[in-house]
Amino acid sequence: MQAYSDDLRQRVAAADATGQFTISQVASRFTVSTSFVEKLLKRQRTSGSVAALPHRGGPTSRLQEADRQRLAACVAAQPDATLAELGQQLLAAGSPAVGQTVLWQALQGLDLRRKKRVRTPPSATPSA
Repeated sequence: MQAYSDDLRQRVAAADATGQFTISQVASRFTVSTSFVEKLLKRQRTSGSVAALPHRGGPTSRLQEADRQRLAACVAAQPDATLAELGQQLLAAGSPAVGQTVLWQALQGLDLRRKKRVRTPPSATPSA
């Protein structure tokens, strides 16, 4: 979800500063929730700014750079390994236990594609 624009934040704060409207009236006028208006005004009182906080980036990855290099080596050694097999190989090499989603994201981050063996089509000639 995107943060509200700074322009909208300033207009909401200015509408409340006039003192003519209640918080719920300001919220309905700008089609935002009353809790947003309350939090915005509290933020303005404490920090003096109505700007949105920057995105914090989410949790850090459980696989460190050394673990990613081990993963790349495992894929190079056995390109047709499944995610479960890659997880077991990493665990045996001393990396932390991680789920298949983490492995998949690490492979995408390394720009590695899991290469499965090509399945050859059945022969066109009938067997006798």
